[in-house]
Amino acid sequence: MDNNLTDRSFWKAFWESRKGLIFNIKRDYIFGDILGKLKSEKNAKNAIELGGFPGYYAVYLKKYENMDTTLFDYFIHRDLINQLLVANGLKDGDINIIEADLFTYQPEKQYDVVTSFGLIEHFKDTKAIIETHLPFLNEDGVLFITLPNFKSINGWVQRKFDIENYNKHYIECMDPALLARIFKDLGLKQVESYYYGKFSMWLENKSTQSALSKAFVKGLWFTGKVITKIIPFESKALSPYIVVKGIR
Repeated sequence: MDNNLTDRSFWKAFWESRKGLIFNIKRDYIFGDILGKLKSEKNAKNAIELGGFPGYYAVYLKKYENMDTTLFDYFIHRDLINQLLVANGLKDGDINIIEADLFTYQPEKQYDVVTSFGLIEHFKDTKAIIETHLPFLNEDGVLFITLPNFKSINGWVQRKFDIENYNKHYIECMDPALLARIFKDLGLKQVESYYYGKFSMWLENKSTQSALSKAFVKGLWFTGKVITKIIPFESKALSPYIVVKGIR
């Protein structure tokens, strides 16, 4: 069975159909707190975002941390990237761009911070896709990966209301203990792996849902927010993301 749960045509259609893709990224953008800490702790000068089109985090790290950043993806739509740069006070050329296949590309340089956000869960061989990150990583560099947690209420919503999107994800990899074990097996040190975020949920196909479905999901979202006000900690059932990081 093909290891890749998506292909280039999927991503082209996905990104070209998205609304609200271009916006001004704020300082408190999701995971920004962790990225800022990683940058300061390691005195990191450069970073690469793998599978990250349209490059929100490459832009974030350039804009707020003044790092030399690179965006790498199998599919690149340069006009959309330029629009994102302009919306964030940057210009064409402020971030480096590589369009290539992660499994065959041979990096020409290594980076202090190697990141991917919502990439590894689209492949069935979790160790193999994580291993593709390592050739980009400097000695003593930080590997930082995030992915959605679909073993949660959010995952139930995806399965119930957007099974096509749900099936593009390898649910078995959404396990902090498994991810930590893979990192260690690949020789990474000081590994941390945990659920991130109090509660959130989303639908990629929200615009196609019925009014009743939208109302139900909104009610569920509100209930989850109330619960996490009372029980304010990350958990498998409620947290929308998983974070895993390690040092080479």
